[in-house]
Amino acid sequence: MSLLDNINKDNLPKHLAIIMDGNGRWAKQKGLLRAFGHENGTKSVRVTVECCAKLGIENLTLYAFSTENWNRPKLEVDTLMKLLINSLKNEVKTLTENNIRLHAIGNLDMLPKSAKKELSEVIETTKSNTRMTLTLALSYGSREEIISAVKEISEKVKNNIISIDSIDESIINQHLYTRNLPDVDLLIRTSGEHRISNFLLWQIAYAELYFTPVLWPDFTAEDLYEAIISYQKRERRFGKTSEQIK
Repeated sequence: MSLLDNINKDNLPKHLAIIMDGNGRWAKQKGLLRAFGHENGTKSVRVTVECCAKLGIENLTLYAFSTENWNRPKLEVDTLMKLLINSLKNEVKTLTENNIRLHAIGNLDMLPKSAKKELSEVIETTKSNTRMTLTLALSYGSREEIISAVKEISEKVKNNIISIDSIDESIINQHLYTRNLPDVDLLIRTSGEHRISNFLLWQIAYAELYFTPVLWPDFTAEDLYEAIISYQKRERRFGKTSEQIK
């Protein structure tokens, strides 16, 4: 029996975020170049996206490339960018057939022109899809996102567009890359690391965290189901007591 049978479809995370970690270690364990790990990781992306769409998860955000990743060896960065372009070309048909909308967050101006062009085209092609929003965090860093939001809000205060007294969580949310997404309900990180790594720091304030030792290229549908089942067993109190939420 599949773990899928144990999932409560009425208690799914509205926003699932995943730190896809372990591609390099997966390749190293097999005596391969890191590029092969990243390439095999794309298969896990496909499986995860399709499973989430079938389950009925409305929003899936994948940490595909961080601002810190630009500091990796040039060959690896170039390989990741080529993989991004090829994946977008190969998956646009699947996204359309499955009614999935693609979105991207991060400092996208840092991307190579070819990658940015392909990304823009797929986003445009899928913009009317409604089944699920798949967000790729590319050249993304949460601290950079928050700094950008602070600057934008400060500029508006300076120009009397908004007042200091009106600044609240809602105003800040409106100036983040994720302004059109709900807060994260469940954050999964693969590869056994127990870190957030500058990912959606504001948006995961009340997220349930799930860490698995499975390396990303080995992450299967069953691993995803196991994470969701763990999420569904937890009591989410949002600062209240158990008695208050019953």
